[in-house]
Amino acid sequence: MGLLDEGKKYPTTGSSRSRHPNKLARARLAKELFSGRYRPGSLVLLSEIAAEYQMDVDSVLKVFAEFQTLGMVTLSGKLTATVHSPNPKEMHEAYEIRAALEELGGRAAAPALKGNIAELQRELNAMRAAVRDLDLDSFAEHDVKFHRIIVQASQNEVLLRVWDTLAVDLRIRGSAGKVTGNLQEIVESHQPIIHALGRGQGREAGLLLRNHVETVLELLKKSDSGVHRALRKDLELAKDVQQAFFPQESLSIPGLTCETSYQPAQSIGGDYYDFFPLQGGRWGIAIGDVSGKGIGAALLMASLQASLKAQALHPHLDISILVSEVNRLVYESSPGHFFASLFYGEYQPATRVLRYVNAGHNPPMVLRWRNGGCEVIPLETEGTPVGALEHAEYTSAAVRLEIDDVLIAYTDGITEAENLQGEFWGQERLEKLLRSCQDRTPKEIIRRVLGEVSDFSKGHPQKDDVTLLVVRVIDEVKL
Repeated sequence: MGLLDEGKKYPTTGSSRSRHPNKLARARLAKELFSGRYRPGSLVLLSEIAAEYQMDVDSVLKVFAEFQTLGMVTLSGKLTATVHSPNPKEMHEAYEIRAALEELGGRAAAPALKGNIAELQRELNAMRAAVRDLDLDSFAEHDVKFHRIIVQASQNEVLLRVWDTLAVDLRIRGSAGKVTGNLQEIVESHQPIIHALGRGQGREAGLLLRNHVETVLELLKKSDSGVHRALRKDLELAKDVQQAFFPQESLSIPGLTCETSYQPAQSIGGDYYDFFPLQGGRWGIAIGDVSGKGIGAALLMASLQASLKAQALHPHLDISILVSEVNRLVYESSPGHFFASLFYGEYQPATRVLRYVNAGHNPPMVLRWRNGGCEVIPLETEGTPVGALEHAEYTSAAVRLEIDDVLIAYTDGITEAENLQGEFWGQERLEKLLRSCQDRTPKEIIRRVLGEVSDFSKGHPQKDDVTLLVVRVIDEVKL
């Protein structure tokens, strides 16, 4: 987000776009302001916000006016805004008002929702799925929909106006990250509300709604009094612990030069890569991508790494059997909705043979330049992601590397990086770029790939972990 360039002129309207704030863009803005994407005290340009979120400046101005009432920004005319930290006291007071509002809404909505609760149940089920996947964005979206359905069913225009004035949807999105440790409890407190409304019991539904909101308020107070700060500290410690799982930069594999890059989408992530020595001078090379994000994905990543290393150290006839055993261990130790794509290879420097299994991962590529062209060899085998099926079977394959070959392995955070138009960077752009890297070192190749991805997705936040491994085969005799 750029600072103000006083010598530049900025548009104040966008004639080709709707003047009504886009709901998805508004929600995304709220989430990123509440989550601290913009540092308190920083100055942002409304024109750049408009370009990033595909809104006209007048619409952005309306949204930021709402944020100003929440004490989150201070507008300076129609061009800029100064970002502030969210005010906990103001948030608490708004939740107290919301508790009363939802009690009234529940009482009034009961006749309309009696026997008509299918939509509410769908939203609750979606919340449960979001919590299982540790997807706070999805949880907040369906939580907002659940409560607004009830307020709308009350057919009370005053309640709806107060709801909008309080910007309840923005507050729900902003508070989700503060109560992560209690999301399961919060989600399940919606079910009794549905039962009461389904029976047409307005008084009971109203009291349950008030209790639900007041419970969230108490959790927010605890969070703002220090628990949230402790959680952030724990996350930082978890980040340090996770870094210890990755190989040291000083590793040296005979006949290879290796470079890696890892950029998690959140403070901790679920991508995995590793290089480790094996018996007989062989080296294990692995890269994987765990479903989901955050702490849950990081825990499964650690389990996957431990299982893989333990199996790799055992004598085995074929690495397909090794990966089958890893799959069984991950399946038995993980929740049903977690799994991981995995590419695992064993490299023998003496013969330059790489034996590998691809368990549902983006196929790594061997680049081989000859006769003025570049051959791209995808490393694919049959196999589902590990942990997805209990009795999955895998096949192995082998490739003999040549001097100056380059091996590229990556996660889909590279190819699925998006621009503001919602387009993916894609496999085609990656291969085209790599074909032009014949004389580049692994470090230079990584710099070029990440630079191109960054330029392509400029203005669009990183949604997925980004991991890239580049290995070049060298002639050690010449060194």
